[in-house]
Amino acid sequence: MNPRADGARGVQEFFQAVRSGDRKAFEAAVDRPALHADLRGQLAAVGRQYGLEVEGGASEFSLDRLITPQAFVLVDAGTGQPLAGPPALDQIAGALQVADRGHVCLMTMTTKTCVLRFTRHEGRWRLTGMPARQTPVALPPKPQGRP
Repeated sequence: MNPRADGARGVQEFFQAVRSGDRKAFEAAVDRPALHADLRGQLAAVGRQYGLEVEGGASEFSLDRLITPQAFVLVDAGTGQPLAGPPALDQIAGALQVADRGHVCLMTMTTKTCVLRFTRHEGRWRLTGMPARQTPVALPPKPQGRP
């Protein structure tokens, strides 16, 4: 198994669910408990920066409002404009950083930072980490001659 190619297919499935608005496919492509833990930690860290400690952290309801298809905006790294169509596997693979066979990170091309983390569990790639604020995901342009 090539983790970059396999991960790219999983990430592409996630983005297809985002673009189509298919709620069932979207839910299958995210790991809500992992995302809740990730987002709760980020929000608690921001609070601590300002001297705030919130007992129990953010509510499940507020976290769920962050995990929606609308939270993900794909843009062309060259123009900053939203992608007109779904990203190609080559675009996704070129933006993936492989941690190991079961963990990949989609790097945004503009800042070279990890914006979306995916984990392979039981044969399926699922989103397990994302920024608490909406961050455009800048992908490289499609290779010439590719749909």
